[in-house]
Amino acid sequence: MADRHPVEKADLRVTEAVADARHDPLVRAAGWISEVADQPPLRALTGGAIVLGLALGDRRMARAGARALLAHSLATWAKGAIKARVDRTRPDHALERGYHADADGGTDEHELSSFPSGHTAGALAVSQAVARDYPGTRTGGVAFAAAVAAIQVPRAKHFVSDVAAGALIGWAAEWAASRIVDAVSAIVEADADPVARRPAAAHHLVPQPALP
Repeated sequence: MADRHPVEKADLRVTEAVADARHDPLVRAAGWISEVADQPPLRALTGGAIVLGLALGDRRMARAGARALLAHSLATWAKGAIKARVDRTRPDHALERGYHADADGGTDEHELSSFPSGHTAGALAVSQAVARDYPGTRTGGVAFAAAVAAIQVPRAKHFVSDVAAGALIGWAAEWAASRIVDAVSAIVEADADPVARRPAAAHHLVPQPALP
């Protein structure tokens, strides 16, 4: 372990310290619940919000769904790009078979795809995106994302630094998605608002004073 980065050493120490927790029924149950932050459930939820919002004529709901879906898609793309580049043994496999990490890896084996945490990235991206349109959900969203992130360590699915990297990806993805959605929404709303266009159109209808 002497030639490993200090962050890796800290990760391994934490993982070894909580290793037995992965067999605890409560940890297993919490881990199972955290799977709601996996890609298929989050895509279904965000896509469903778009469809329901459009069906009900609820523009805020549709916008929130679109924002969350875009944020999740960007987070998924970013974490996937990193996983395709970086090999890192998942903690449960590291505990049983030894630890391996390679920044120039590229394998698609699941047990070597620990870095970063996709569940954390997705949970944070979606929860914060929803809070942009529904501010009242911000506290609950943060709590949800934090719970999803926190359980990954004792269930031995991710190291602490995997979770931290996933949170950073989720935050950045939501920030970028919101800039895009807000810009598009402003254009759409301006085009749909006759009042916003009235001054420019009315200018041509106002009689001009006659020249002497």
